[in-house]
Amino acid sequence: MTRPFVQLRAHGVGIVIDTPDGGLPRVLHWGEDLGALSDADLEALGRGVSRQTAPGTLDAAWHLSLSPQESEGWTGRPGMQLRRDGVLHHPRWVESASHAENAAFVLTARDEASALVLEIRIAIEAGGVVWTDAALRHDGGPGAPAVEVEWLESTLPVPSTTSNLTTFDGRWSREKRPVTIGMPPGSTARQTRRGRGGHDHPMMFIASEGEPRWGDGRVWGVHLAWSSDSTYRIDRVSDAVTVLGAGELLRPGELVLEPGDEYAAPRAAFVFSEEGLDGLSGRVHRWLRARDVHPRTARPLTLNTWEAVYFDHRPAELIALAELAASAGIERFVLDDGWFLGRRDDTTSLGDWVIDRSVWPDGLAPLAERVHGLGMEFGLWFEPEMVSLDSDLARAHPEWLLHNRAHVEAGDPALSWRSQYVLDLADAGAYAHVLGQIDALVAELGIDFIKWDHNRDLVESVHDRRPGLHAQMLAVYTLMAELKSRHPGLEIESCSSGGARTDLGVMAICDRVWASDSNDPVERQDIQRWTGLLLPPELVGAHVGPTESHSSGRTTDLSYRMATSLMGSAGFEWDISGCDDAELATITSFAGLYKELRPLLHSARVVHPDIRDAAWRVTGYVADDSAAAVYIVATVAAHEDARVERLRLGGLDAERRYRVRVRREIGEARGSWIVPEWFSAGEITLPGSALARVGLQLPALWPMQAFVLHATAV
Repeated sequence: MTRPFVQLRAHGVGIVIDTPDGGLPRVLHWGEDLGALSDADLEALGRGVSRQTAPGTLDAAWHLSLSPQESEGWTGRPGMQLRRDGVLHHPRWVESASHAENAAFVLTARDEASALVLEIRIAIEAGGVVWTDAALRHDGGPGAPAVEVEWLESTLPVPSTTSNLTTFDGRWSREKRPVTIGMPPGSTARQTRRGRGGHDHPMMFIASEGEPRWGDGRVWGVHLAWSSDSTYRIDRVSDAVTVLGAGELLRPGELVLEPGDEYAAPRAAFVFSEEGLDGLSGRVHRWLRARDVHPRTARPLTLNTWEAVYFDHRPAELIALAELAASAGIERFVLDDGWFLGRRDDTTSLGDWVIDRSVWPDGLAPLAERVHGLGMEFGLWFEPEMVSLDSDLARAHPEWLLHNRAHVEAGDPALSWRSQYVLDLADAGAYAHVLGQIDALVAELGIDFIKWDHNRDLVESVHDRRPGLHAQMLAVYTLMAELKSRHPGLEIESCSSGGARTDLGVMAICDRVWASDSNDPVERQDIQRWTGLLLPPELVGAHVGPTESHSSGRTTDLSYRMATSLMGSAGFEWDISGCDDAELATITSFAGLYKELRPLLHSARVVHPDIRDAAWRVTGYVADDSAAAVYIVATVAAHEDARVERLRLGGLDAERRYRVRVRREIGEARGSWIVPEWFSAGEITLPGSALARVGLQLPALWPMQAFVLHATAV
């Protein structure tokens, strides 16, 4: 009997699903769009990739179900693991319903022994991103045994031709370090156990044919839209297809389904590209930009006060700084840590979101009113998920701390981290307290923007005698969403001691991410480059820091810092009141350049032209119609050759002519012996074919120098 097959097609991506009579459906293909296949074609494809002709005796897995299990002969990591009555439970899923429409396939299946219902949805959404949703519901009657969910992970197959695996590592102030290895044999999992992604968050698992390249090559990636603990996994088992996947990491006993309960696993995004990493990121960027919640207004040029004043808040000086910022063209002024009750350093007061009248005797209203009167948005820093022991909140409600209370009461103190603890937002009282305090301040001051910080890992977190990480993360999402619902237009930045919470889960609510606490532009070149694999530039905060970086001690030119800031949602983290007239003039000029270029920068296809010498970093921003492009060209070290290479401007239309200008509003890039004629003149006009295939001779630059090229079709 011919089995029914399902074909999903959209945005250049195709999926073929086999729905056999027994067990869960199986994905036969995920990757390129195969074109419209007839029922006969699909049935023939099924035969073409089948494993054995009857009466052959190959009993091991070959093509795996949507949730591969040991019962299929699968020797890799199961797609889910369940426990009932303290014993590992092996479900037998029987499909009860399925349908396909609008490039989506929806399955419902039931396991009679446990009364669990499994629902899986696979959909090709905007940009060609394949989203998978999975949920388990306990449909048993009263008294039916509870079922513990140890994990429920989304998986899809990738070809065995994939030979390399790329993921990410890092540390504070050096996030998103790519790590590429040969495809590991067997089952490989990387897990985060920090209660947030962490600076070493895997971010993606990317399987590639050969080492991944920016502009070409086939790659398959997965990203989990979840901001807490997670598992990324790949299974290269010799007698089955290779499986890529991800899911939430749950602690033992954390998630137990009683009759009537349901667990919706975090969404997983699967991305295929035939155009290398640029094609992969382009698909994710298009998906993000198609969302209803994606920011539609121009991303304001921001000044954040942290590296300007730290905890030294002086109202008159901060109002003067706001006035100077407005005169230079800055559009958003954000008051960072240090404004609330007793907060003179980072050891006290978290949780007491009350204005400190000993520092701000008239409150923050005069500052907020002046900022708004100058035509700028007003932002304020909070760390809502945290509490200091030295705080009115902790003294009044020690039971609201998210830790193992039994150990603490026995004299074993919970581990502090940066002298702070975690507030149990899954506790209704704690949640209401934080919501009430922040809500009141947003209403009173007309706050336009919250810098939402999260500066520590979660350690031994217990809520209601169970591990509390899952409940905490859901409470955080709900709190953010409720504040935005109460205050339409309010924007929130996800900051977690820099980029330790950068994922599509939190970005379903937030409006940008703080990529790193490092404003060292050398470090930022790579941090922003790899953060951009997931997020488009308009969602990535990128600020100009002081001449000497607080995180590295490195000294860099203002032009270099500004060029690097243009790579994202630009701003300043700097006391510009200490700048001389020439620096202030450059800041004003930079503000004008950013406002001119941001419509392109924040809607563009991001490309990375090939450069052999590892000293160079080039990032291009190309309009969808290729009518214009901006290329930020930087060095992070001394280049290798005396005669430096040519830069080929990728993404341009070969049939058009382009005027290419060096935008010198940010100052000059300093170099030495090679200064090509076109660079000295400041512009050149050539066909796109010549710019893309021959390129322009690069000037010889010193380390830590940068310039901006602006190409427009003529």
